[in-house]
Amino acid sequence: MKIEEGMWKFRLPNPATPEDLESRWSKVLSFGSTVLVAGYYYNGPGKPAWFGAVYEYLTDDTSCEGIVGLRAVSDAEHADDGHAIAWAMQQ
Repeated sequence: MKIEEGMWKFRLPNPATPEDLESRWSKVLSFGSTVLVAGYYYNGPGKPAWFGAVYEYLTDDTSCEGIVGLRAVSDAEHADDGHAIAWAMQQ
């Protein structure tokens, strides 16, 4: 999915801080120079509903108040949060 589409569909902020992401989604992981997000998006009964997002630090500040920018977003195609995070780790 294109970044602009993901920002609109899943209401992903860009840029953001890890602290801001953690206040919106419960599945946020720091992974090296990136921040990974697994979010839930209802697609209807019985359909996959989890998406993954990858943010990258834009400055040398890797604290919770450092600025991150959105780099990749999946469709809401994952069966659970673990698969969404696994997708994000591979990006």
